[in-house]
Amino acid sequence: MKNKSLFILLVICIIQGACNGGREKETENSDILEEPKAAVNPPPFNSDSAYYFIEQQVDFGPRVPNTVSHKKTGDFLVETLSRYGAKVVEQTFEAEAFDGTKLYLRNIIGSYNLEARKRILLAAHWDTRPFADKDTKDENLPIEGANDGGSGVAVLLEFARIFKDSLPEVGIDIILFDGEDYGEPDSFKGNLSRGEIYWCLGSQYWSENPHIPGYSAYYGILLDMVGAKDAAFYQEGISMHYAPKVVEKVWNTAANLGYRQYFVPSKTGMITDDHVFINEKAQIPTIDIIQYGPDNAGVFFGDYHHTHRDNMDIISKETLKAVGETVLHVIYNE
Repeated sequence: MKNKSLFILLVICIIQGACNGGREKETENSDILEEPKAAVNPPPFNSDSAYYFIEQQVDFGPRVPNTVSHKKTGDFLVETLSRYGAKVVEQTFEAEAFDGTKLYLRNIIGSYNLEARKRILLAAHWDTRPFADKDTKDENLPIEGANDGGSGVAVLLEFARIFKDSLPEVGIDIILFDGEDYGEPDSFKGNLSRGEIYWCLGSQYWSENPHIPGYSAYYGILLDMVGAKDAAFYQEGISMHYAPKVVEKVWNTAANLGYRQYFVPSKTGMITDDHVFINEKAQIPTIDIIQYGPDNAGVFFGDYHHTHRDNMDIISKETLKAVGETVLHVIYNE
């Protein structure tokens, strides 16, 4: 009887211990559950400053590769990023244009929070179109590119100014691609049978030769033509294919900030832009915020596109603010 009683008591203790252990573990787990992260309000985006950064670029003249204006602008971008605390890397390389011209190009990369493992890539192109092939006059002269080139760069320079004094928790890599806009015009009669892609030369080069071997990022956001009056940014097809969750995050953020009229929650077609090569070659899910959407004639960039009307007259501080504030909220809430 004594042995049997001891056995029963032992079983009861084991059962109680197991039960108590389970309750203790449950308590421990409940204690370490993370509270929902409170929304972070980023520093304010100064649209006057962004507007001024466009003016500074335009004042150099058209930023066409192999020109003095191009070199002076590149030097200005390097100096500005460095002044705002970025670690700057320059990638110089040569590429062949659609007509056989040898182009001397420069990608400019400014990085923040170098020790952070989680990184966000922010990109724009800084060169301008060497001809106004959609214009009815002076078609062979280069354009100022206030919006097409200048606006995306300006927003990123304003970010750099902000990062100097208030870094987000994530790492940031600002990449200014060269040679994006030197693609062949519709009128070109040359032989393109070899299949080369003459657009987006800088992003093609960087995607195959990243500034840091093995570089990767959580995701990327490309800014292209983000400053025109009454611009509408639709959910572009390549972005939706490779990075739909990033598109959703950005467009939802814009809606919450009251910018739904700019960030239209409607899909549009696929375009060839720098994000194509970041997605396909560098394999970083990247979206394109670009003025590209439906029109009565089909799909529309804007009537200024690749014309001499792409100047400061079409730039809107309200549009710059909508884009800049939206992307800042996304970055600081990672």
